[in-house]
Amino acid sequence: MRENYIGGRWTASVSGASIDVVNPATEEILDRVPEGAPDDVEAAVRAARAALPAWSRTTLAERGKILASAAELLTARADDVARTIALDVGAPYPFAHRTQTLGPVKVLESFAELAVTHPRERRLGDCLIVKEPVGVVAAITPWNYPLHQIVSKIGPALAAGCTVVLKPSEVAPLAAYALIEVFHDVGLPPGVLNLVSGRGPVVGEALVTHPDVDMVSFTGSTAAGRRVASLAAETVKRVALELGGKSANLILPSADLDVAVEAGVAHCFVNSGQTCSAWSRMIVHRDQYDEAVARAVAVARTYTVGDPMAEGTRLGPLVSAAQRDRVVRFINRGEEEGARLLTGGTEPPLPRGYYVEPTVFAAVEPGMTIEQEEIFGPVLSIIPFTTVDQAVAIAEGTRYGLAGAVWAGTDEEALAVARRLRTGQVSVNGGRFNLLAPFGGHKQSGLGRELGEHGMDEYLELKTMNLRRATP
Repeated sequence: MRENYIGGRWTASVSGASIDVVNPATEEILDRVPEGAPDDVEAAVRAARAALPAWSRTTLAERGKILASAAELLTARADDVARTIALDVGAPYPFAHRTQTLGPVKVLESFAELAVTHPRERRLGDCLIVKEPVGVVAAITPWNYPLHQIVSKIGPALAAGCTVVLKPSEVAPLAAYALIEVFHDVGLPPGVLNLVSGRGPVVGEALVTHPDVDMVSFTGSTAAGRRVASLAAETVKRVALELGGKSANLILPSADLDVAVEAGVAHCFVNSGQTCSAWSRMIVHRDQYDEAVARAVAVARTYTVGDPMAEGTRLGPLVSAAQRDRVVRFINRGEEEGARLLTGGTEPPLPRGYYVEPTVFAAVEPGMTIEQEEIFGPVLSIIPFTTVDQAVAIAEGTRYGLAGAVWAGTDEEALAVARRLRTGQVSVNGGRFNLLAPFGGHKQSGLGRELGEHGMDEYLELKTMNLRRATP
């Protein structure tokens, strides 16, 4: 069984209990991790608090060097880490390597640079305004992008001079262990980065309520985010939340329909649909609706479902039996409410593993459950519109505001509509994700931003020093 990492050492949990880590493609046990206890959290926070003064005083160059070294070593170990993610999460190996492993490398590299270049002070008249590390950070991360979500939190936290206690998801925790080993091997000082494995209601809540934790950075469901914010409010902690989404892919009549539909299906199904920013609602003009539906179904049927390690697999399993069952319930609910199931469905495509076929619904109306709720599986809803105002209203008609897309014949036309969407990110005519741009949500999709200089600022506190005016 694995152990917790506290104060620079691997340490057995005081609970003595374990959690099975299951391969979602085979349903076999991969490993076991500790089912941590509040006493483990206490030890980790104590270690992080003790390490904070020295780490916060390190030079910017020293922090940058540590992060750069970690990125270099992670690159060297990328094949093994990607294999770990493929087995742990069920992501097809090429995607696990390219996006789930080398993507986080680029994020680490960006914060290695920002550790040195991000401005920490400026003059404003007779004031000196400085940015200082917020303190001890609790980073609570999900299972769907188990390395990226961790790096997006600990990268800027360490660059800012904070110390961290990480609680990775117990569902897919093995990439977190691989990353801790990287930082240990590059010489990160003891206590600066700690890991406590366990379940959210025990380990997560012990972190969120701990009086010596200064900030909580959480990624997960909106319901869990509300719980985190409520608990953190008791000690007035800083909170950053990256929560759920139900993003719209809005295709205007002037757009290249085939390109927009194919890209929309791909974005909806990436990582088996287990992506908070997935474009899970395709909104298409009524005059083009039947054509778009036919094209989406044809594209969906090209997605090969299979073992993440097998060549040619494009859609792996969902991460767990619980997640598969949740997605199946949503598909059933869609049919019950009158949506038309065109491909996919609830029948298991393989004899074992937590698989769901790529699924497309037509005749979806605003307000249906599958149009409103984050399903977190390979399920696409296609919704018709008549006017641009109606399309915007449909796109805006959920409690979420994380991401989305607009397609049109010109960038100017698409931008005009994109500006009307109350969401954190909008892809305009296929614009690609930028690892240096701020990522986060509006409405109930979260608070704060990750990545780049905006993500760095989340971990810095402002201090104003009023200077004595020089005597003339």
